[in-house]
Amino acid sequence: MKPFLLLLAATTAYAAEAPVRVNNPSAAERFAKPSDALVERENTFWKRTNLDVPEAIVLEASGIVPVAGKRLLVTTRRGEIWWVDGAYSGATPKFTLFASGLHEPLGIIAAPAGGYYVAQRQELTRLVDTDGDGRADRFETVAKIPISGSYHEYAFGPVLAPNGNLRVTLNVAFGGTTQAPAPWRGWMVEITPDGQFTPIAAGLRSPCGFLITSKGDWFTSENQGEWVGSGRITHITPGDFAGHPAGLAWSRQPGSTVRLRPADIKDFEEPMFDVAKKLPGLKPPAVWLPHTVHGISNSGVIEDLTGGKFGPFAGQLFVADQGQSKITRVALEQVKGVWQGAAIAFREGFDCGIIRIAHGEDGVLFAGETARGWGSVGPKQFGLERLEWTGRTPFEIKTIAAQPDGFTLTFTSPVDRVTAEKTESYTIGGYTYLYHAAYGSAPVNRLNCPVRKVVVAPDGLSVRLALACLREGYIHEIKAPGLRAAGGAETLVHPTAYYTLNRFPDGARIIPLDPKDAELCVAPVPATAAANTAKHPVKAPSSWTSDEGDQAVILGTVPGLKYDTTLLTAKAGSRLRLVFRNTDDMLHNFVLCAPGRGQAVGEAALTLGLDGPAKNYVPDSADVLFHTQLTQPGTSDTIFINVPTTPGDYDFVCTFPGHSALMKGILRVQ
Repeated sequence: MKPFLLLLAATTAYAAEAPVRVNNPSAAERFAKPSDALVERENTFWKRTNLDVPEAIVLEASGIVPVAGKRLLVTTRRGEIWWVDGAYSGATPKFTLFASGLHEPLGIIAAPAGGYYVAQRQELTRLVDTDGDGRADRFETVAKIPISGSYHEYAFGPVLAPNGNLRVTLNVAFGGTTQAPAPWRGWMVEITPDGQFTPIAAGLRSPCGFLITSKGDWFTSENQGEWVGSGRITHITPGDFAGHPAGLAWSRQPGSTVRLRPADIKDFEEPMFDVAKKLPGLKPPAVWLPHTVHGISNSGVIEDLTGGKFGPFAGQLFVADQGQSKITRVALEQVKGVWQGAAIAFREGFDCGIIRIAHGEDGVLFAGETARGWGSVGPKQFGLERLEWTGRTPFEIKTIAAQPDGFTLTFTSPVDRVTAEKTESYTIGGYTYLYHAAYGSAPVNRLNCPVRKVVVAPDGLSVRLALACLREGYIHEIKAPGLRAAGGAETLVHPTAYYTLNRFPDGARIIPLDPKDAELCVAPVPATAAANTAKHPVKAPSSWTSDEGDQAVILGTVPGLKYDTTLLTAKAGSRLRLVFRNTDDMLHNFVLCAPGRGQAVGEAALTLGLDGPAKNYVPDSADVLFHTQLTQPGTSDTIFINVPTTPGDYDFVCTFPGHSALMKGILRVQ
């Protein structure tokens, strides 16, 4: 395909930035932290070191490139680039400014011809230190990137392609009649060193992380949102459409590799895998990353090319998450030409949301962090951390391979045969997500997959599981809490994995097909999450003389994870009709809690996992008094509240994972 020169000038409107927040907010404003016991156990195998940042530097780290001599260059969302020396040992490195004045750079790589390439919001730039004084003094515009001014128009990358060109992924916009008001929003594009654009693939929403593997395959991460049921990793080839329709507004332009048009996409309300069978060009993900389980804002992706210096997972992918401050491990395999594989927890407990991860010398991993405007688990608003393998090998599920009738689990060390041979040591279930215009998706078509047979390898390093109700196109939750390592009582550090099965492999079965399973393997119809209940009263109680009650309140939302008012008042024992209108671009709810219990309820919502959407992300807790359903952008929900008879300040929060730390208020009962 012949590249073409982009001729459209970019609009240079800038979104307003939030003011600088202190780097150590109070505990009440933090997201829920992970299990102390789990983090302590993870520390045994991978040591985490938080690097000290001088008070004068707001290091909202957004890009990391390791440089020879154990140096780092780190970009920040504030538009600066810093040399970091001494990051490989100790906790107090030296910071030296390399460049400033950039517009929210979100990635940096070395340029083959010298200097460094950086993706800013509005352009791809090459920076060069021509006089060798450690400061960039030459800023070359490689290519302009069109923007409309929406705060959500991020540009990620670049990543160097084998042909010497540069690839960038472009976030969709928010706040307008279209989410692609400027060319190639929602696309991966390739840019030559002289500025020519070649569109590669469309259908991206917020592709914060992407890479080309050592085998030459491109993969990108994705965030849950409209048209995106959950986070995911997608294999990208020219002409692919990854599912988000906004970018199709530019599919008729010269050079487009994508044939689908906006009119081809409708609100299918079906699993994405099923829609792809009848919509040529739609590319289901290689691996789904279950929302709230493997993150809520998936970000940087790297391949472990350390040759074992970082531990026993060489060749696998590591995926960072901004909202939950964690890293997930992804073990891929290719079956019948299609990528699929397992997502397995790796490391939690970071001090802030991770945007970028990079392997430096000696297998050391660096994590660049920021939380401003988004929030994240952890006590800090920005930072830089180092992660090193201690040399100890954890007892873990190393890889999972699909079989015609189940899976083969391979471990990092031999399993105890007694526990491994028991079928009750494993619990497996399948589910998927809907492909629709709504923001995210609850797990649908959930079904248990009974384990019928277990075969343990002679060396104890793997087990083959044969099961019923295995389904192509579904995510399979594989739990093995009952397993023990050989020779002791050690359990798996992370006993749960999620395998996305896109293709059944050929081969021999170890259990026969059972006709009786046809009735067993039918997913039940789920109950609606919008039902009228005592805590979600969508009908006026019979004791009310009218639907109006004593008082009506309309509560709305504003961007930045906020309600439009943080103080409501009502008379004790009165009847309150509350209308919650979600005018934001994310999912939100309203949960009224007992006094002082809002953050505890928000933290409990984070633990709901796959059951969260069906519960409106409202935990079963006596601290929850009333709540709305989880409302889509542009929708509303009305509830009828009998106001408590005891005066006081009652918390209200949004319990969608990660929101309660910022999105909160008080109902003052007088």
